[in-house]
Parts: sequence; C-alpha cells; structure tokens
Amino acid sequence: MKPDASPSAVLFDLDGTLIDTAPDFIRCLNQLREQHGLAPLPAAHIRRSVSNGARAMVRVGFGLEPEHPDYLAKHTAFLDLYEEGVAVETRLFEGMDPILLGLEQRGIPWGIVTNKPVRFAAPLVQALGLAQRCAAVVCPDHVAERKPHPEALFLACDQIGVAPGQAIYVGDHERDIEAGRNAGMKTIAVRYGYIEEPTSVDQWQADIIADTVSDLAKLLQ
Repeated sequence: MKPDASPSAVLFDLDGTLIDTAPDFIRCLNQLREQHGLAPLPAAHIRRSVSNGARAMVRVGFGLEPEHPDYLAKHTAFLDLYEEGVAVETRLFEGMDPILLGLEQRGIPWGIVTNKPVRFAAPLVQALGLAQRCAAVVCPDHVAERKPHPEALFLACDQIGVAPGQAIYVGDHERDIEAGRNAGMKTIAVRYGYIEEPTSVDQWQADIIADTVSDLAKLLQ
C-alpha cells in the first residue's frame, strides 16, 4: 500500500527513523558503565531502547528509575557524555540520503519532528549536513506539548507552509504514529528502527508499515 498521492511534505522522526544514533548512545552508555567499574553491555541490548532516550539508557545501563536517589547523577552524566560526541558515529541510515534527494528533486519539502532536545538535535543535524536541506526542525523546546501531542507536527507544517492533512509523518515509535494520527496526517511506521518488540508495530494503527529503508523509498517515490 502506497500513499494515495504525492504528499506536500514529509516529516521524519529523528532517532531510529532518519538517522542511526544508536552507535553513539551505545558508546556513551558503555563509557559511563566503565567509569563505574561495570562491563560493557552488548550493543543489541542497548540499541532497541534508544528511541526512549536517556531515561531508557539509565534504566538499561544501571537498572535505575527516576525515583532512585542515584538516577539524576547517572542521567546527567550520560547526557554530558552524549553532548560531547553527538555525531562521532551517528549517520543517516543507509539508503536514506537517496530518499531525501528524491524528495528534494521533486520539490517536496521534508522536515524533522523529534522529542530529542534542541541541545542535542541542532548540532547533530548540523554535523550531518542536514541543516541546510530540511525545511523544519522541531524539538520539544519549541512547543508546550511533546509527542504524541500533535503540536510539534502542526508547528512544522506551519513553518513549511503546508496543511497537516497533506503531509506524511514517518516514525519508529508508537508515539510518532499517534502524533501523526492526532495531527490528521498519513503515517508510516518503520520497523527497522529502535523497537523493543518489532511485532508490536502492527498494533500502532499506522497507515502503512515499512520494514526496511528500501521499503520506505518505494513508498515515497
């Protein structure tokens, strides 16, 4: 199933959808574990939780929840390490750049709507050479409500100058699909992202599911 017609804009979630940030999350978490005398965790064990952010990293790496007295120090230390190297190993997913080039050549603007704070998202987008290419970058700092609330998607569409109903939102988390539906957009769930239970994607009520970047390319052609 493909979108009914060419969209007026395509919006992407960032981590696990547009770019592969997992290597830097894995590096930073294992570096922090090493500082505390702990052995590194397998990359695959960390990777599937990356879309849930620093809170998930502290849970995976140290088994701590926010109410634990040691949580805040670990959370802060992880974010500081990550800020020092947001784009050391992070790259666009293989095959994603041709998708973006294809949209650009067809005159279809694309943007980023992420729950990643601007403190990390802005330098990352800049380092990957995407800042001059994308039509909007909306982070939690720019809105009052985070995804799955649709406010960030509405803001991105306003910045681009398109109606939400004419845009597509692509994401690798249930909150992305919920946000897209709440905004009245077509939604594409990508199963190649950082998903703890890949079969759960079938329950997200996305309009379309892309199992691979290649599948996504075909959908957006």
